[in-house]
Amino acid sequence: MHCLLIHQMFLPSTQGGGTRHFEFARFCTEQGDQFTVIASDVSYLDGKRINRPREERIDGVNIYRVSTLAVLHRNFIWRVLAFLGFMHKSFWAGWRRTKQVDIIMGTSPSLFQAFSASMLALFRRKPFLLEIRDLWPDFAIDMGILKSRILIFFARRLEYHLYRRARHIIVNSPAYVDYLVNKGIRPEKVTLISNGVDPSMFDPEGDGTSFAKRYDLLGKFIVTYAGAIGPANDIQTIVRAAETLQDDPDIHFVLAGDGKARQEIEQLVQESKIGNVTLTGVIPKSEMADLLAASNACVATLMNIPMFKTTYPNKVFDYMAAGRPTILGIDGVIREVIEQCDGGIYVQPGDSKQFADAVRRLKADPDLCQRMGQRAREHVVRHFNRNDHARQFHRLLQNLLNN
Repeated sequence: MHCLLIHQMFLPSTQGGGTRHFEFARFCTEQGDQFTVIASDVSYLDGKRINRPREERIDGVNIYRVSTLAVLHRNFIWRVLAFLGFMHKSFWAGWRRTKQVDIIMGTSPSLFQAFSASMLALFRRKPFLLEIRDLWPDFAIDMGILKSRILIFFARRLEYHLYRRARHIIVNSPAYVDYLVNKGIRPEKVTLISNGVDPSMFDPEGDGTSFAKRYDLLGKFIVTYAGAIGPANDIQTIVRAAETLQDDPDIHFVLAGDGKARQEIEQLVQESKIGNVTLTGVIPKSEMADLLAASNACVATLMNIPMFKTTYPNKVFDYMAAGRPTILGIDGVIREVIEQCDGGIYVQPGDSKQFADAVRRLKADPDLCQRMGQRAREHVVRHFNRNDHARQFHRLLQNLLNN
């Protein structure tokens, strides 16, 4: 079996960001199958060109990068142009490489790259597998990014086209199943393969000494955010909580990641003279274990909009696998995960005071930190193990090919 994935934001484990697709692809190659990815040569994290070969093979996975506009972190129009450019180039790159392919997979967002995969599948007469990672255009509408009625109309049309064209649909959050069924999609056409983590990547007993030494944070109570720094992530709330906590010199915040809002956050830290925040830039997934081992608690935030209640953020599962408690400023299905295992503290999204209070509480009670982290680790190993998800993904590909 040979599967082709079109994914503009695809990243191997040597880079920062989500590596779900790479781990799935690697598992398939370990089973003796072939997996090819067509990706962009521009990183979605920092908007810069990726310093990698145009064509490479990593752990058996074939990766082809097409040249696209390095404008992802400009305004909305430029971002759309970058998506359209990748849609066009990925189609022709895929056309040259799909003669021996059995399944063609697209993933959204963006809708444009999923459309490219759907057209390839149509012309090559291959099964089209669609993955929904975020609910677009709903997220863009709720965030106020997409306001034009005409653009919303065409985005909806494209969304429904993809749902109809797909032989099968994968979603990574249980709330997305309900969303699709309410849109008229047959339940048997949808499979939940949730976000998760490979627990073996993290050592809950680690102390992260090398990371703490590198940033002169030995002996500090380290609170970490690891992920994209974009408009949706509400990093301002974390920074304001840090500002409130400057009266305690032992507390320090680490913001590990990059994104469109990073410059704004750096400016906020500098102008407000907040001395207990360090921005590290992107930390490769292979080094994430040391970062989280150095952390005493971790935070996850999103803007307080209704659609974000449906998400399963990858970073939370990393925190759990590392055995660290999560201070969670996201309501909805991910809150249910944390509260089910008592693996952290929920705070109202956007409420920096509640964030600061949660940090003080955890710092004052090391035993509570340890218990929450241990319960989180046990829960994620049992219910959100990426190895189990990879096997589920591989079975789905086999069933799709045979039916």
